[in-house]
Amino acid sequence: MFFFVFIPVLGLILLNLNFFLAPHRPYKEKKTPFECGYHSFTTQNRTPFTVSFYIFAMLFLLFDIEITTVFPFVVSSNFNSTYGFIGTIIFILILTLGFVFELGKNALKIDTKQDKSL
Repeated sequence: MFFFVFIPVLGLILLNLNFFLAPHRPYKEKKTPFECGYHSFTTQNRTPFTVSFYIFAMLFLLFDIEITTVFPFVVSSNFNSTYGFIGTIIFILILTLGFVFELGKNALKIDTKQDKSL
């Protein structure tokens, strides 16, 4: 019972302590809006942001979710029947075919502007 009261009170004390003791020195750029990794200057020429970064992130999430989907089968493999095994194999096969398709379409290739000599 003590921790249910003590932890929120400690959090509020530390939050207020930070608010009163931390230095506050705002300046012009700090108060301007910040959007999508770009400072909002009126004369700024923005280069187009490549979509391949988003595609790469979405594919990472897809395969991360795939791992969390297969994990329960691996943990309970002693108790699963043949039906569960075949279902998991079909699931992994579909994801593998999708991954091969993405490799064939160069979806994981990100063009960089860095020097290739490294």
